[in-house]
Amino acid sequence: MPGPGSQISGEVSYKRDDPIFFRLDFFLLLHPYSSEFCMKNFLAVSIILCCLVGMISFSGCNRSKVTSDVIENPNTASGKGDLSQLPAFKFEAESHDFGKIIQGESVSFQFRFKNTGKSDLIISDVSTSCGCTVPSFPKTPIRPGQGDAIKVSFNSAGKKGFQNKSIVIVANTQPNTTILKIKAEVMMSGTAK
Repeated sequence: MPGPGSQISGEVSYKRDDPIFFRLDFFLLLHPYSSEFCMKNFLAVSIILCCLVGMISFSGCNRSKVTSDVIENPNTASGKGDLSQLPAFKFEAESHDFGKIIQGESVSFQFRFKNTGKSDLIISDVSTSCGCTVPSFPKTPIRPGQGDAIKVSFNSAGKKGFQNKSIVIVANTQPNTTILKIKAEVMMSGTAK
């Protein structure tokens, strides 16, 4: 009977404590076609992907956006919800005319409103139709009967003539969008009357 390390049918056998065995075993683990190599790569790639997904998921944690779990909107997809329990906007004015302004001038207006509904009013976003118009809005819920304001600033730099801008408010109201309007006539310096 052949001893350890001798060839039988073209195979080589090694003892576990043989240093050559450990060197070959190590290189077999790194061989791209070995199952151990594939499993280690799969685990490494999986861990890296999990870390990336985690970093992306938690990168927005410090934003001041209101999460959907605090919005109680009883309306349903069927449209048979109780609309009387929803919050509602009541604006003092839904449009504002700045009149004639000089090109390059910045003007502001506050759209004051009251929550006339029966639950907390939550404004999740306010967007504008142009980068020259910048809104600021309350980030905390407005209780029923309470009021606040949405401030809109218009920068007329590079503008001329009649300007009409829209401000779109997204909130937990029905309908969920409300549109405010501002307008101005931008005059060139020296031509304003």
